[in-house]
Amino acid sequence: MDKESKAEPLDQTYGSTPLTHRQILLALSGLLLGMLLAALDQTIVSTALPTIVGDLGGLQHLSWVVTAYLLSSTAVTPLYGKISDLYGRKALFQFAIVIFLVGSVLSGLSQNMGELIAFRAIQGVGGGGLFAMVLSIIGDIVPPRERGKYQGYTGAVFASASVFGPLVGGFLTDQISWRWIFYVNVPIGIFALVVTSYVLKLPVRRMSHKIDFLGSGLITAAVTTALLLTVWGGVTYSWTSPMIISLAAATIALTLAFIFQENRAPEPILPLRLFKDKVFSVSSSIGFLSGFALFGAVIFLPEYMQIVRGVSATRSGLMLIPLTLGIVLGSVGSGQIITRVGKYKIFPIIGSILLASGFYLLSLFEANTQYWIESIYMTITGLGLGLSVQVIILATQNSVDFKDLGTATSAVTFFRTMGGAIGTSFFGNILINRLSFNLARTMGSAAGTSSATAAVMGGSPAQLAKLPTRIHIGVIDAFVKSLHVVFLWAIPFSAIAIALALMLPEKPLRSIAGIAGAKSNENSKEHIPFLISE
Repeated sequence: MDKESKAEPLDQTYGSTPLTHRQILLALSGLLLGMLLAALDQTIVSTALPTIVGDLGGLQHLSWVVTAYLLSSTAVTPLYGKISDLYGRKALFQFAIVIFLVGSVLSGLSQNMGELIAFRAIQGVGGGGLFAMVLSIIGDIVPPRERGKYQGYTGAVFASASVFGPLVGGFLTDQISWRWIFYVNVPIGIFALVVTSYVLKLPVRRMSHKIDFLGSGLITAAVTTALLLTVWGGVTYSWTSPMIISLAAATIALTLAFIFQENRAPEPILPLRLFKDKVFSVSSSIGFLSGFALFGAVIFLPEYMQIVRGVSATRSGLMLIPLTLGIVLGSVGSGQIITRVGKYKIFPIIGSILLASGFYLLSLFEANTQYWIESIYMTITGLGLGLSVQVIILATQNSVDFKDLGTATSAVTFFRTMGGAIGTSFFGNILINRLSFNLARTMGSAAGTSSATAAVMGGSPAQLAKLPTRIHIGVIDAFVKSLHVVFLWAIPFSAIAIALALMLPEKPLRSIAGIAGAKSNENSKEHIPFLISE
């Protein structure tokens, strides 16, 4: 028997014997630090975006600061999953942390919007691996039947990021500089590297392989052209222009080329056979739509708080806490119930209904809406997301073969972040178009429209507040009306997610973890990679 087909026994701690609660907590301590790094980046950056675009550029660049990160993280996520299935996850997880830190430092050093967008893309290469690897490793060491109760710990990480991220981000932006929202990642990342080096012990897989770099390049190119299509269409170029038509044709051609490549590749980056699993295909679709609607629409809530309500970056972060706490409550609550009853299908259904309802309620925001009403609306929206995201990951990990756990987990994450990337540019396009239209109607004169548009597109919230009273009121009114359209456009995508959630199969949750499952496959003479302890 050759070396590739002969597997050595796993380390006893991570072998066929289930891990104790203490062993799982020890491993989770390192993983959650990495998750905290990515979660903090989302909450810290969101409150600083209005100030950043006012300093380096204008509102028309807002979506690209977010989109660049989402694009790169989306493109590399399937690659992380495939490589981790071949080589093991610990070293790849640490690699993701290092790249994330490099991108963070460079983002903080940016001198113009082009540099910031490029460096955010580098940061995204690391960020794409953080969530994917954490979720995959948890799938390795915790059985699906027991995984719900550990969602409380991941929920605590998001709760901490939800509370402290906006506070820290707003404080740094208001008191020091927005650049420090990136620099603050460095000490956290270094600590995460140290902890994972000592406490995270996982098997390493050794096997002959061929990484599908062509497939990875094709999907990256396809996502890029799709993003350019949604960002430029109707703003920079008309929808019938040769440039937009060419981008649409390129997106279709690249997607078809990717499908062809995956059918012929020995080790496809995204095995198309996974789509034969109905749980995987439905979960991926729900993830895409949820990411599209939520990332695309909710990213503009800090703009609403700072431009319309006139609050500081720090306070706007505090005012968004109901949204993020709703996500945490939905995630933790669903996890605890799933552990007790062993059923998961109902949660994406309820979550999608709440998400659609939440977007409708957000579309009712006015300049004078009372904050307690806004808090209720944001909490409902957050609950909708919390009841969906973690559950579709669990359902997917429970359904696919153990050998595909990393690839499938990363694929679902890929579709969610791809939805977020496309949604961010799509809704950013809608906001800019409607804002120009509403400013023209509100201001009532060419001169007023011109000055108002220049102020909104190129100014920070502090600069907008200094506008003459009539123009300032007109800007606020136009911005609120434009946001109404953005949130209303998110509802149909959430409605489709409801229909998909109804089709999600309900499968009994396994009582065995991924690594132990691989060990069982070995004992049953199923071919698995050569395994050694990290």
